[in-house]
Amino acid sequence: ATYSNCVLAEYVWLDANQTPRSKTMTMTSRPTKPEDLRIWNYDGSSTEQAEGHNSEVLLYPRAIFDDPFRGAPHVLVLAEAYNAWDGQPSIGNSRAECAAIMERYAHLDPWFGIEQEYTLFHPAKVGEQPSMPLGFN
Repeated sequence: ATYSNCVLAEYVWLDANQTPRSKTMTMTSRPTKPEDLRIWNYDGSSTEQAEGHNSEVLLYPRAIFDDPFRGAPHVLVLAEAYNAWDGQPSIGNSRAECAAIMERYAHLDPWFGIEQEYTLFHPAKVGEQPSMPLGFN
């Protein structure tokens, strides 16, 4: 195989604290679906997802997107972390429970809502934090 047309696949997952983590796999061809990618692994003790004596965590590819940082033909791979020792979702893998619920209720038409709350403040003096919300005396 030649590496002149390599593709970088950046696997991205959440650690125990819901902090994004990633690692890069070099591939000889561009994957087009998650099944084109291999299950990868990492040491979960460095992400607080496992103890040091038994720490292998597996990354299962779930979705592929064009990499907006590196550009074409490189890809971002959204991955899901599972414990190698028991096959259970790793600490921080909140997708697993959501996927199970979505599968259980696939016959329904789910709705999702996003709520964003905000408060506008009166401007403060330079160097000071605003503290008086608009609408208050």
